[in-house]
Amino acid sequence: MKVRLPQGMGGGPQNMNAMIRQAQKMQEDMEKLQAELEEKEYTVKAGGGVVTVVIGGDKVVKSVDIDPAIVDPDDIETLQDVLVAAFNEAYKTVETTNSEAMSKVTGNVSMPGLF
Repeated sequence: MKVRLPQGMGGGPQNMNAMIRQAQKMQEDMEKLQAELEEKEYTVKAGGGVVTVVIGGDKVVKSVDIDPAIVDPDDIETLQDVLVAAFNEAYKTVETTNSEAMSKVTGNVSMPGLF
């Protein structure tokens, strides 16, 4: 006696080939998107706008602009805090944007080591 699986269940080589093609397409889409994201630039301001950081989608800082009003030789800690906040916010902006864009391509599928 042979057991028959309902249409679309189990399957054989056809379903496996379709899954492989789908995975390959997803990988190609992800690589293209990653290249596009790395080309973007983000401008982030901190400390009420006294520090501006421009960072690329590849997480490389392009420039830092510091308003001279924040530079006080007697209070260097404030400048340090604002710089740290600016860099952290810039990095977070890139991470969030890249992550959201990738989720659209992967459909929120998580495969450790692949995405």
